[in-house]
Amino acid sequence: MAKKAKKQTVRGRKQDRSRVAGGQDYEVRYEARKAGRSASAVKKAVRKVGNVRKKVEKRLGR
Repeated sequence: MAKKAKKQTVRGRKQDRSRVAGGQDYEVRYEARKAGRSASAVKKAVRKVGNVRKKVEKRLGR
């Protein structure tokens, strides 16, 4: 008999969307394009307020 596959949850996905990975260029570019700011401004905001997406967007004036 085969083992039953473990049920996957969406918890990790939701947590990942709520954060901005300052070290990942594609996430920084996405957030910069979305906010109409430069990538360096996004990185600076992540360093200043942390990696919570809502706080970063608020810091960027979005």
